[in-house]
Amino acid sequence: MSKLSRALAAAGRGAAWLLPPGRRDWVAAVWAEAHAVPAGLPRLAWRTGGVWMLAREALMPRRLGRTLLLVAAAAAAAWATWPPPWAGHIAESRFNSIALALLVVAVLPLLSRRLFGPAGPSRVARSMRVLCGATVLALVSAFTVLDAYDQRAPRQPAYLRVFCGPNCPGAVPGQGRGGPTWQAEIVIMLLIIGYVGATLFLTSRRAGLTRSTLIIGAGAGLLFGAVMFAVDPLGVTNQATNPWLPGSAADPLVALAWILLFGGPTAAAVLAGWRCRGPGGTRPAHMVRFGQGVAAGLLANGLAAMVTSMLGAGAALLISRSPGLVHWVTPGRHLTAIATYRYQLNTGGNAGGYLLMLMFFPVIGLVMSTLAAGIANPAPTETGLLPRAEGAVGDWTEE
Repeated sequence: MSKLSRALAAAGRGAAWLLPPGRRDWVAAVWAEAHAVPAGLPRLAWRTGGVWMLAREALMPRRLGRTLLLVAAAAAAAWATWPPPWAGHIAESRFNSIALALLVVAVLPLLSRRLFGPAGPSRVARSMRVLCGATVLALVSAFTVLDAYDQRAPRQPAYLRVFCGPNCPGAVPGQGRGGPTWQAEIVIMLLIIGYVGATLFLTSRRAGLTRSTLIIGAGAGLLFGAVMFAVDPLGVTNQATNPWLPGSAADPLVALAWILLFGGPTAAAVLAGWRCRGPGGTRPAHMVRFGQGVAAGLLANGLAAMVTSMLGAGAALLISRSPGLVHWVTPGRHLTAIATYRYQLNTGGNAGGYLLMLMFFPVIGLVMSTLAAGIANPAPTETGLLPRAEGAVGDWTEE
């Protein structure tokens, strides 16, 4: 009985850690009153009721509905990424698929509420959180399954000699030839934590981003993502991979993608700082405008990388698993069976280029938006400052 009581007490303290600061004193009072209840079943019943009240407080009906929806999505992602028996590194892949889903759905949102506070009051902030969670789950699922099929040895012995040869000794037809290294898995894990953590922070109340900043950043990111996916829908290479825009036909889209890569966060930073307004429509301090601009540029390129990678990895996965689609994405070409298989392998391998987008696009957005926001919102000089009160020396406020 005492062990169960101590376990309930520990559960209560852990649940109290997830509550807003204003409610923790109430929890402490409820737990302190437990010592006034007779030991044994009455005290156990008191602590059980306290844990139940904490659960109701921490998971209100609307939040509970969103949590159940995300849990269902995470379960679907884990089921989709559960590797087949022929895949390599089965235990590691199964652990990673479940761990990533739990990380996205449970751990990071709870830590975000504790560290950054609740989501922003605007519907845009909550929608961006849902979009980020869904994108990450779909991206993890696509990359996990795509990697399993990319590492699978050909079933036909003739294909095995052509595509493997001496490079993979001991390969068994139709079986996995290994899997990603631990270094690659760590990089992917850090990328997911970075994207989800940054999104949760930028859409929280503590970040203080305005509704217009979120709309500007999301709009620029979705536009850039759509253009980038139109350029490289089947992986990333030195040439555009859009099969319907061969040769120089893709040059206008490629030029537009380069412009949006550097100009998109720049324009978003300037526009977000210009649109930023304080209470009553007043113009806030230059540092506030600077922060809004940097956040808008970071959101633009980060969201573009996520959207492009999710759509591209999904398209590459469909091509890798369905030979019939190869003839649809290669109009006017009649491929043999072995050429079709080679096309599938190349498409799956080119999908790894999306990881470079996920790593470098946000860095470019951060650099460009920082420069643009700093130029568009310069620090005030003495000529732009006025004293607070007559005769007050050195006490300045922004004009």
